[in-house]
Amino acid sequence: MPVSWFLLSLALGRNPVVLSLERVVGLQDAARCSPGLSCHLWDGDVLCLPGSIVSAPGPVLVPTRLQTELVLRCHEETDCDLCVRVVIHLAVHGSWEEPEDEEKFGGAADAELEEHRNASLQAHVVLSFQAYPTARCVLLEVQVPAALVQPGQPVGSVVFDCFEAALGAEVRIWSYTQPRYQKELNLTQQLPALPWLNVSADGEDVRLVLDVSEEQRFGLSLYWNQAQGPAKPWWHRNLTGPQTITLNHTDLVPCLCIQVWPLEPDSVRTSICPFKEDPRAHRNLWRAARLHLLPPQGWRLDAPCSLPAEATLCWQALDGGPCQPLVPPLPRENVTVNKALEFPLLKGHPNICIQVNSWETLQLQECLWADSLGPLKDDMLLVETRGPQDNRSLCALEASGCTPLLSGVSTRAARLGEQLLQDLRSGQCLQLWDDDLGALWACPMDKYVHQRWALVWLACLLLAAVLFLLLLLKKNHVKAAARSRAALLLYSADDAGFERLVGALASALCQLPLRVAVDLWSRRELSAQGPLAWFHAQRRQTLQEGGVVVLLFSPGAVALCHEWLQDAASAPVAHGPHDAFAASLSCVLPDFLQGRAPGRYVGAYFDRLLSPDAVPALFRTVPVFSLPSQLPDFLGTLQGPGALRHGRLAERAEQMSRVLQPALDSCFRPPGTPGTGRGMRPEAEERT
Repeated sequence: MPVSWFLLSLALGRNPVVLSLERVVGLQDAARCSPGLSCHLWDGDVLCLPGSIVSAPGPVLVPTRLQTELVLRCHEETDCDLCVRVVIHLAVHGSWEEPEDEEKFGGAADAELEEHRNASLQAHVVLSFQAYPTARCVLLEVQVPAALVQPGQPVGSVVFDCFEAALGAEVRIWSYTQPRYQKELNLTQQLPALPWLNVSADGEDVRLVLDVSEEQRFGLSLYWNQAQGPAKPWWHRNLTGPQTITLNHTDLVPCLCIQVWPLEPDSVRTSICPFKEDPRAHRNLWRAARLHLLPPQGWRLDAPCSLPAEATLCWQALDGGPCQPLVPPLPRENVTVNKALEFPLLKGHPNICIQVNSWETLQLQECLWADSLGPLKDDMLLVETRGPQDNRSLCALEASGCTPLLSGVSTRAARLGEQLLQDLRSGQCLQLWDDDLGALWACPMDKYVHQRWALVWLACLLLAAVLFLLLLLKKNHVKAAARSRAALLLYSADDAGFERLVGALASALCQLPLRVAVDLWSRRELSAQGPLAWFHAQRRQTLQEGGVVVLLFSPGAVALCHEWLQDAASAPVAHGPHDAFAASLSCVLPDFLQGRAPGRYVGAYFDRLLSPDAVPALFRTVPVFSLPSQLPDFLGTLQGPGALRHGRLAERAEQMSRVLQPALDSCFRPPGTPGTGRGMRPEAEERT
């Protein structure tokens, strides 16, 4: 499309050297060689087929370097297009080898070798050009006289005029010979764009500044440049004069592009996509992505842009835990967004979920059949694996793995192995998938629960009798136990000294009518379930029983909170595999952000380890206590309405303070002091 001289001047700048671009007259492509070489440009474009690398039979011509130059291809004085001239530098590669049978043939072999050495070299050089949406390949025939053929030496260059491209375009150029004797050369170049469009940050938001004259009319379009399918318009205006347009940071996605052009006939449109590498844009893209079920057996991932993601099927058991990956897997290639895809299943089931992962990180998980088929079921998934010669094996998918039905392990599936096999043979299980590799069945477990009700009732009656006797014998002790309240301690494992301090606090709290849960005492469960699953189970149980979650703030915990709240504005803090505090933030933060924290959470920090204002403001919506100076109030809040009388509470607080003091002092001993860990420094001292 013709480009006005005014726009080219804006794009290429005020430098007189830049403005004095060479003009190429005419529409035809052309080629010329350096002195001593002869060259010919084949008519029309050719297919871009590099082929495989072959061995050189002797000296051959190969391209060694690519150069580009901007020129103007003009049809009239002011009717020009921006064009890319390409210069290909050539050299001789390889040499003639002495014949192995020289002694046999004697002078005849020498004569043949001399004839080859006196012959000229000829090469077919392919030049490939890509600048969206244009792709071209041209073929140049180059001949070098024998006098210039020196192995390993340059022989000259070939100049091609020229490939047309738009302002602001990214061009890619390749060059190789046919046949190909070496890896193709490549060059990528960004052509200049119009300088009157500027993208800048305005705090959390983004400003588009268009600096043009007051009379200049132009069009501005914002669109999503999707890899699959055409661009999707989002916003369009015709404007006049200088403009500043503000975009909310939540609207940014990697494929959001800006297109601007003067409202003139045959004007060039310049597009830029400035948010491809913006971390905020990538986070917004995943927040906007949605999974949808398309009856009967389809699904779709909706998102504004393409996503580097893979999808897998998994089985979510009713009792929680991680979703177990399933065979059949979905195709491992990237998911195509906004396109209907098919499940390789015979039937749907509420426990079958789909996970979308990016760079081995779980981004989305949806149990798509939950809305149409109801909540999760207490079904056992049986997995049949089929091998050669009709070899078959059957196992049940559980949290610990796939358990063989007739094994001697003490799991639910192993105990009911015979019954599950009978259900499978009698057709009581629903077949979800079947092919040459294996099959999947979902077998209901409800009836086995019903069959055991009689035993359960009998056990309950016996238990009630035992409890009644205990109630008579230890009435006062049972009353005190009934008043006990659950407390879940969450902390960041900053170092060994701080963990000892937390352990001392948890042990002291157990002396009160409190039931304390802390990951220090549950390392085996934490390793088996993972920090997130362990925290979910403990938090649910604590809150259902009317208990309280205690957030122990330390420098490491504060850093983790800032990391979550400010999206990596703070330096990432490393945490161990048993750090429930880091895992819990994904659920704790929503409670505070949505106002559900009061009455459920209490905060605390230790004197000298942290200053009061270091606790993030979001967490100060609940009571936050300094320990041990505010121990009486802290203990009273933990125990709730059934707290001890003030006098006894103060006495208990004084006892606990004496217990905590040695552990607290150990956090401030210099590194290497016997009996301590690596030590901690107060936050106030770290800032000085």
